[in-house]
Amino acid sequence: MAEEPMTDAKQAMPSGQLSAVVTADEGTRVVTVAGEIDYDTGNTLREALDISGMHHPRVVVDMHQATFIDSSGINILIAAHHTISKAGGWLRLAAPTTTVMRTLSLVGVDAFIDCRETLTQALGD
Repeated sequence: MAEEPMTDAKQAMPSGQLSAVVTADEGTRVVTVAGEIDYDTGNTLREALDISGMHHPRVVVDMHQATFIDSSGINILIAAHHTISKAGGWLRLAAPTTTVMRTLSLVGVDAFIDCRETLTQALGD
């Protein structure tokens, strides 16, 4: 699986304690996040998930380096899920850490946003 930067690649600079790097893998946008997703860092994730101008977007958020997510981060994922679905695409979460997955499960996000154990699984059909 070769990951190469998108032609319009966006790399969000660390904002507080979160970084988000956007790449593409065979037409799927991959947003790799590292650090804490919370109120103070949420704009970094929100900008990385912006699908303006994309038709039928496929987006995977690689969360294997995410250490924390609060309600702000969950709201960003829910809003992105709705926006991407309305555009005819899908959003998947890949490899959330145990801590992050526990939070996603507690609030029921995993019931409507597809969560996969690995990035490879998330990129598959």
